[in-house]
Amino acid sequence: MYENYLAELRMDMQLTDEYAEFYSTFERNDIILILSTLHSFLINLFKCMNGRLPTKNCVAHFWAEPSRELIDTIDKIETLQRRLKNSKYAFEIEKYNQSIICKCNEFLSSSGGSTIPENMEKIELYYKAPIFIKSNTVKIEHPNNNSVNNLMPLGEGSYALTYRYHDNFYDRDFVVKKAKKNLSEKELKRFKQEFEIMKSLNSPYIVDVYSYNDDDNSYIMEYMDFTLDKYLRLNNDKIPSGLRKSICLQLLKACKYLHEKGYLHRDLSPTNVLIKTYDDVLVVKIADFGLAKNPTNELTTVNTEFKGYFNDPNLKLEGFNNYAMPHEIYALTMLIYFILTGKTNTSKIDNVKLKRFVQKGLGNKANRYKSVDELCEAFKNI
Repeated sequence: MYENYLAELRMDMQLTDEYAEFYSTFERNDIILILSTLHSFLINLFKCMNGRLPTKNCVAHFWAEPSRELIDTIDKIETLQRRLKNSKYAFEIEKYNQSIICKCNEFLSSSGGSTIPENMEKIELYYKAPIFIKSNTVKIEHPNNNSVNNLMPLGEGSYALTYRYHDNFYDRDFVVKKAKKNLSEKELKRFKQEFEIMKSLNSPYIVDVYSYNDDDNSYIMEYMDFTLDKYLRLNNDKIPSGLRKSICLQLLKACKYLHEKGYLHRDLSPTNVLIKTYDDVLVVKIADFGLAKNPTNELTTVNTEFKGYFNDPNLKLEGFNNYAMPHEIYALTMLIYFILTGKTNTSKIDNVKLKRFVQKGLGNKANRYKSVDELCEAFKNI
């Protein structure tokens, strides 16, 4: 029963209503105050840790006392979540804060302080939004029972075929991506891995995927209006410079998020950057994670090869398995140049600032921009 644990928390913590307004839907006053207090603990401890962040290319020391306090707070949150799991007070941890908690669990130490790893960014503090979200137990059955009909072919890649279809229940278009029937076991595993990577990512600049069908090895994803390549071909002579820069900045945000999650895309190109147009805004999203590289994944070096005219040509000599950040920077620089000009030939650039930017991004590997942040700062000066 969760009652005993709630009583234990009431006795153990000095409760505060500082963030109680976020948890009024829980209705029960003691749970509202407990969640408000745990919210406050996290804010204060993350704020303390921010004093040591960002770590960039070095590690940092997080002091012993706040390390123990954060371990204890996380333990309380996770225990409370388990105890309330099957009750009407069940809750989930907001995704960003959940990712920070998971990250902290990897390095926090209960004695002698903790070593904060390299490349950890400052933590966003949720002063005006809830950290704990009441679980929604209402289920809506899809009348089509996930069946997909009236498929319209969209394209074909190395591993899969893509189709567009209209879902009458949601009254909107979706895309279904189906693995080719002649794939080997490893290729099929890579195809499903692509879905799992995209499903694990939570960014407005990454294409959303929804469900995987093991029966025919397909998955459903959101429909986008254009590839970047098609959008520029159709509109290049009428895209204002401000919109071009907005597209570039969204692309950079997508890659920064991806790199922070430990991935290199390895196949950035105008056909894998997608565009959705709304009445008042244009949104950029990255797709096609079939070659995404994560150092912990055994499949990232299997049967990969140089591909795409936006990739660093030096990879032909170095080997695609040695793809690293300098190569991603090369592809990003090429994409930015393409977005700004609609061209791929970089041999004649009249704009001095743009020429300098491109030369550094495509030049000697050791002298290229070291990160998306550095590339972004240089881009803002064009």
